[in-house]
Amino acid sequence: MIFCAAEFDRLLAPVEDSFLIAADGGLRHLERLGLTPDAVIGDFDSLRYVPQGAEVYPVEKDDTDAMLAVKLGLSKGFRDFVLYGSLDGPRLDHTVANYQLLKYLADRGAHGVLVGCSFCAAVVQNGSLRLKPHAEGDISVFCMGPDAQGVSIRGLYYRLENGTLSSGFPLGVSNHFIGQEATVSVEKGALLVLWRREAGLPEFQ
Repeated sequence: MIFCAAEFDRLLAPVEDSFLIAADGGLRHLERLGLTPDAVIGDFDSLRYVPQGAEVYPVEKDDTDAMLAVKLGLSKGFRDFVLYGSLDGPRLDHTVANYQLLKYLADRGAHGVLVGCSFCAAVVQNGSLRLKPHAEGDISVFCMGPDAQGVSIRGLYYRLENGTLSSGFPLGVSNHFIGQEATVSVEKGALLVLWRREAGLPEFQ
């Protein structure tokens, strides 16, 4: 679990047996929750001080603090990531960077979920994700990159079977749950999926 500097309301899963990384200002969230990070990393321009034992990087660098945390997790062999405080910050450009971070994970055979105050986001690539039947609210599916082929959307109000989504037209926006197990899958390509936080964390296949 990675804690970034933007806001979120609550944890969606127990932290037991998770490796906890604070990315710069995300350390404040861990302190608020009474949790001790296993690693603290970043340039600390948000936190405005350097915590003891932190891994410090210069402000002028190619990686965001969230990406530094992801790379640290990958180097330790982790393949399932949840990033809290990664959607609702004041910087829209950092939110878009976090969408690309999800693709970075998918390209390396890993899975990531961004958690904000209202929404979650994930990238599914050449595979599928599933949300349980209790899920409620909105869900949207977008092509991420070249045309996504063999797209199937099942268990939602608007369904699609073996279709193609393009990054040039938002066909998958504003779907919603109907009390059934929801599955979004793609045979070739990558999809960015955003859903209401109340639906919880997905299962990837």
